[in-house]
Amino acid sequence: MVNHATGAPALARSLTLRAVTLFGLAYMTPLIVLGTFGVVAADTGGAVPTAYLLALVAMLFTAHSYGKMAAAYPVAGSAYTYVRKAIDGRLGFLVGWVTLLDYFFLPMVIWLIGGAYLQAQFPAVPSWIWIIGFIAVTTVLNIRGIKTAERVNDLLMVFQVLVIGIFVVLSLRHVLHIGGAGALASGAPFANGATTAAGISAGAAIAAYSFLGFDAVTTLTEETVDPKRTMPRAILLTALIGGGIFVLVAYTTQLAHPGSSFDDPSSAAFEIAKSIGGDLFSSVFLAGLVVAQFASGIAAQASTSRLLYAMGRDGALPRKVFARLHERYRTPALNIVLTGAVGLIALRLDVATSTSFINFGAFVAFTFVNVSVLAMYIRRRRAGDTLNPLSYVVAPAIGAVVDLYLLYNLDGRALTLGLIWLGLGVVYLAYLTRMFRVPPPEMSFTPADSDEAQVAGALQNTK
Repeated sequence: MVNHATGAPALARSLTLRAVTLFGLAYMTPLIVLGTFGVVAADTGGAVPTAYLLALVAMLFTAHSYGKMAAAYPVAGSAYTYVRKAIDGRLGFLVGWVTLLDYFFLPMVIWLIGGAYLQAQFPAVPSWIWIIGFIAVTTVLNIRGIKTAERVNDLLMVFQVLVIGIFVVLSLRHVLHIGGAGALASGAPFANGATTAAGISAGAAIAAYSFLGFDAVTTLTEETVDPKRTMPRAILLTALIGGGIFVLVAYTTQLAHPGSSFDDPSSAAFEIAKSIGGDLFSSVFLAGLVVAQFASGIAAQASTSRLLYAMGRDGALPRKVFARLHERYRTPALNIVLTGAVGLIALRLDVATSTSFINFGAFVAFTFVNVSVLAMYIRRRRAGDTLNPLSYVVAPAIGAVVDLYLLYNLDGRALTLGLIWLGLGVVYLAYLTRMFRVPPPEMSFTPADSDEAQVAGALQNTK
């Protein structure tokens, strides 16, 4: 699609509710519940599904707030855009800057984990070959367009869901063989003698990381059909469906392997897969994990490139670099390539170090999206609008408190790295605003405009 007002290429609206929801689920990677099962089980004393239930309830409050903001401001940019519009441009810039930790480094972690899985199966092949392969393929797919990535993503999601389904069925068969039909309705996976409130809280903090991605679908707003209706639904559906999968898989897996004793908690799922399905299924399970990482990498890289596009279009980042679209494919190609280049850092890092970059940015963004709903409520009430206080005050307030709790409970390394990155953002903002004397540049946006006019007004600022 071409913007008729400027002659510049524009993002094309082609994504439906189904496509956006699948992208969100791919970003979340449903199989991650098995990848972290042993760690969560160790913290909860063998009550993994309870941890996921608590995390799901917590994340639904934040998902509710994302839906409110996506309906009010249907443009790309996610938390960055929402805070700019609802609170302040400078604060919005800093939230966007911190969120870059999440968006930039999540694809890197995804590719790093995928490389680790493959190296474990093929030790003769160095992990850097797998990582570069992941980056190259996903970069090409994303540059060619969101529809191409969507079609590939659909196939990968089908296989991932198939592996999850087989894992659940084999777990139930194993339970039936060991304990009979009555064992299928056990309450032990939710609470047992080793379960404590502190353990469940610690497990929920880890489980909450599995939900990272439901918010990322908002970066595809300008490529979504009827975004004011579609986007809020897609956000909640992504959180609900993903959370439902997490709880179901955690429950059946905990039934098949009660307690929290594993040879190695970080690879507990392989141990369980072999015990319930033998060597053949453990190989299929490995393939499913790799496919899941590949699908998630496609979605993560696409979302990162759209966030950079929104910030470049506003002038918060250099427009000539970040606000450009490919003439033929109408995608932010340079941003996609840059995200792939950052992923090469994975060649020098381990999973733990890489993950520590992500969590700080994610929970800061979640907190301020909830605060943005509160700010929007105050502003619209002053303008005479009547709004439901449960939706615009109580729910976002609970979401903000929960997100701050999760942020506070991050490990010290994550907090240190996050604060350093935030400090660099403050310095750059001072330069950008001439020592805070002028506001950061903002794109023009009128909610009443047509889709074409909205994009035209936004792209007018890229010149």
